[in-house]
Amino acid sequence: MASIDLNADVGEECGDDDALFDIVTTANVAAGGHAGGGAVLVETVESCVARNVAVGAHPSYPDRENFGRLSRHGEYDSKTLTELIRTQILDVAAACAASGTTLTHVKAHGALYHDIARESEAADAFLAAVRDSAKDLDADLYVTGSPNSSLHSAAQAHDVAFVAEAFIDRLYHPDGTLVSRSQPNAVHADPQTALTQATSIALKGCVQTSDGTVIDLTAQTLCVHGDSPDAVAIARAVHQQLTEHGVTISPVTRVIN
Repeated sequence: MASIDLNADVGEECGDDDALFDIVTTANVAAGGHAGGGAVLVETVESCVARNVAVGAHPSYPDRENFGRLSRHGEYDSKTLTELIRTQILDVAAACAASGTTLTHVKAHGALYHDIARESEAADAFLAAVRDSAKDLDADLYVTGSPNSSLHSAAQAHDVAFVAEAFIDRLYHPDGTLVSRSQPNAVHADPQTALTQATSIALKGCVQTSDGTVIDLTAQTLCVHGDSPDAVAIARAVHQQLTEHGVTISPVTRVIN
């Protein structure tokens, strides 16, 4: 692999975003649903622009109490869900415009991310929000998500650019889905484990899963969660090791749908 993107979820009022901006190439900025929004959103986008980090919107269910990690799929019809997501996307886009940059993509957060990976109805509602926003902004937006997911299939069907993502700090099931955070060892607390996983995905296109088996996992972007305690150390180690292996860390410029 000649290049890969390194992204982080930021603007969530936790973690050391400023340090991450010196390492990652793409940021997914919280839009107020689960965290951030308002002045935090604006300041985060300004910091991204100052460090030449690509900016994407990171919408979620409106659930700050649970940090957007509790599914609320059954609480909204498709039209309402689309509008909730669209509003958050446009909030980030407005901050981008005010800071002299443009929005590049949309990546869902938490439970919404998992629901659109599993449920075609939710994926369609999400993509409707992205397409409507792109039309309003007269912009080309790609979506980031799990490969071989409902979102991936829906994006192909609706001709929306899709970027496959893999997580360097999360444990995978043998079927390629993420182990729930409620389960032991679901989040890699050991930076070396995360580093090994990132290297395996980027250089070999595979990952070791919860039962010890190894599965194929090809991704165009790797994610480190900004709220993880060792997020900065993990991101820095990954960037250094991949660079030493001849991989260029750069924002997404070519989308394979």
